[in-house]
Amino acid sequence: MSLLEQLKNSRSKLKPSETVVTYQNGEKFVEIKSVIRKIDEKSPGYVVDTKPDSIPAQIIENLFLGSQDCCDNGVLDLNDITNVLSVGVEAPIKYPNITYKFVEILDLPDTNLNQYLENCISFIQTILDKGEKVLVHCNAGVSRSASVVIAYLILKRNFSFEKAYETVKMSRSCIRPNDGFMSQLKLLS
Repeated sequence: MSLLEQLKNSRSKLKPSETVVTYQNGEKFVEIKSVIRKIDEKSPGYVVDTKPDSIPAQIIENLFLGSQDCCDNGVLDLNDITNVLSVGVEAPIKYPNITYKFVEILDLPDTNLNQYLENCISFIQTILDKGEKVLVHCNAGVSRSASVVIAYLILKRNFSFEKAYETVKMSRSCIRPNDGFMSQLKLLS
């Protein structure tokens, strides 16, 4: 029997499956074969983080990366972090002994990351020039904040994209900038 015949025969053995698709606005749809139907239930258009992730990763001297859970005063104090750059999501609680900067960045592949980099990188560089520590965070510390830190390493420390990505990945293994950010970061070096 030829490979083509085997493939045709195996199609009849496939089990039906359904896929639930959740859009950014929380609407849910079920896809079964080519039929799509809306589900009345709504949910957040993002993955809800149910496990605290409160250990910031030191990327280079005085530059830390993490999730919003790292914004806890105890965590910041333990690591002597006195400055926080929040990208996409503001620090949940602001403490008087910490300097905060918020830059609204959407975690979407079509977001133009470059329009935010000068603002973010300038803040990071100012803090590092003073010899102080800075935490860069977003919601999960996976895409937006990781992208900003990678961009910082490329633009201010002259890292290649590969070296910057690996440096960040070695310290915080869960990073995964979205595909659009990855493409834009590769063009920076």
